[in-house]
Amino acid sequence: MKYRTLLITLATGAGAAALLVWAFTPRPLPVETAIAVRGPFETTIDEDARTRLFDRYAVTAPIAARVQRITLREGDPVKAGQVVAVLRPAAPPLPDERTLAEQRVQVEIAEAGLARARTRVDAARVALERATSELRRSEQLGREGFLSPSRLDADRLAAQAARRDLDTALENEHVSSHELDQARAALPSAGTARSESAAGGRGIELRAPAAGRVLRVHQVSETSVTPGTALLDIGDVSRLRIVAELLTTDALQAAPGSAVRIERWGGPQVLQGRVERVEPGAFTKVSALGVEEQRVNVIIEITTPPTQWTALGDGYRVAVRIVTRSHSDVLKVPVSAVFPRAGAAPGEAAHAVFLLRDGRARLHPVRMEARNSTEAWIREGLDAGAEVIVYPPAATRDGLRVRRR
Repeated sequence: MKYRTLLITLATGAGAAALLVWAFTPRPLPVETAIAVRGPFETTIDEDARTRLFDRYAVTAPIAARVQRITLREGDPVKAGQVVAVLRPAAPPLPDERTLAEQRVQVEIAEAGLARARTRVDAARVALERATSELRRSEQLGREGFLSPSRLDADRLAAQAARRDLDTALENEHVSSHELDQARAALPSAGTARSESAAGGRGIELRAPAAGRVLRVHQVSETSVTPGTALLDIGDVSRLRIVAELLTTDALQAAPGSAVRIERWGGPQVLQGRVERVEPGAFTKVSALGVEEQRVNVIIEITTPPTQWTALGDGYRVAVRIVTRSHSDVLKVPVSAVFPRAGAAPGEAAHAVFLLRDGRARLHPVRMEARNSTEAWIREGLDAGAEVIVYPPAATRDGLRVRRR
């Protein structure tokens, strides 16, 4: 019985010891892996952007007038030269009692001035007749020798002066007549009659400067406008451009002609484009974090046929990927597998990866040429088909036992 108890005790102790050894033995670290492959690689500048019309035309009022109700609405097509708005003369403001009294007095003054001018004309005609009669008698007496030459010259000058006085009186009468017409026109009755007569005409027709679509109607209802008032905007939505506000450091890499992919615009496919130009002037913009940034507008042309993006309009938000570097055959790994190499001497590889070999992690230095948001281009230090550890845990070290998840 004691022998049997001893055997059970020894077996129990051996099992417990084995269990402890198994529990405290280091297990392989589970890791995710990926294979280094050869293929295309490119770096891009990703940024939100907005669409902008190539040409926008603003139809404005050239004079102070009253615009008739505009029947066009946003999205309506228009042809070049089509009438888009009609202006008519605005009615004069209604005068108050004091103004009316002043205008009536001005009419009476003008009438009195015209009557005085006519009286002066009559007086000038009488004076001219008298001077002409005196001149005829003087010429008759001069021919008979009964009048001196100096008296004859004086009568001739008097007749000329009388004729000029009559001409001046006639001009004054003409001016007084116009002053009376002006005073009468200022009265509400005359002004209203003229305005109604003018309003019954055709008015001023404003025509579309180019073919396109109505983008916005600023004045829908009939109203009075001043010179320069915007009435509506017209543009050709088939000639859109995209404006991306890039950091100046990124804009230096977006050379004109660079390929662009346009995404998240609302359609199912990715649109293609190219950088048309980079504006020379930068501007300061405050980011969402309150940081001042120097940005510059990059203009992008859409090269995809317009029939594939007819839903786009002016001011729409899109996302662009500007390709700054593109290669067709390079060795690449996930960017999460590459990390800076600690303690690298000048001239040595500055980055490293962990390779999975024989169930262990092996630290391997590499030279990285470039990277994007998902992939890293490995120039030296790695062969195609090598298995690298992605997102290596903090406990990973050279020679550590690992296993694939």
